[in-house]
Amino acid sequence: MDETLLAALLGAVQGALEWLPVSSEGALALARTAVGDTALEATQFALFLHVGTAFAATVYYRADVRDLLGDVREWRPETAFAPAGADLSFVVLAMTTSFATGGIAYLSLEELVSTLSGGAFVALIGALLVATGLIQYVAEGSGGRRADPDAVDAVLVGALQGLAILPGVSRSGTTVSALLLRGHDGEGSLRLSFLLSIPAALAAGVLVLVETGLPGIEPVAAVVALAVSAVVGYLTVGTLVALVRRLAFWAVCTAFGLLAVASGLAIAVV
Repeated sequence: MDETLLAALLGAVQGALEWLPVSSEGALALARTAVGDTALEATQFALFLHVGTAFAATVYYRADVRDLLGDVREWRPETAFAPAGADLSFVVLAMTTSFATGGIAYLSLEELVSTLSGGAFVALIGALLVATGLIQYVAEGSGGRRADPDAVDAVLVGALQGLAILPGVSRSGTTVSALLLRGHDGEGSLRLSFLLSIPAALAAGVLVLVETGLPGIEPVAAVVALAVSAVVGYLTVGTLVALVRRLAFWAVCTAFGLLAVASGLAIAVV
């Protein structure tokens, strides 16, 4: 297949799957290994392509990003998780934790790359999402949902996001599940997870470029892949958020959990 066409197709896959509780990185890694890349090269390409969806999230949540940047001047340690600065503190602390866990995982990447273990992890996250959806159904209408994140949220979500550098581990699935189980509502969990994806994806892409350059792809094809992932990512994140606003989130969560279980089992079998 023509390299540019393949790059466009993989960009579309990244854009469509990034927000779902399945591993876009795992799917891309499987596709690249099928055309002759080593597992490590395929994983590096998948990490690089996350830059496109980071751009999509930045554009979609541009007002939130602007607010976060505006909060920097007013931020004070003693009021770090007060409502006015909670989102900024969450992103900074979660990213610090992600760099620690993700750095360790990346250094061990060559040994840890395994579609079997990744598939099992995706299936486990899917089961967690199904359970969370059922809990949401039971608790629906009880009120008392949390609005602002705290330090425990940041450390927990940051650690899980760091592990998502491994193929087969769903970043959105793990982080959204953790936030839901910590008491945040559906749309709020998606928002925090996707805001956190911006610096994480950019950092992963920069790490790959610094270490290896363009991961097994020509410059023109790389630009095409990033552009397609950004456009498709922007369209699909808007669709997902609109879906969550219209439907009971327990149903969305349960459906995505079943999708993740099926995806994880498929990866494990392959």
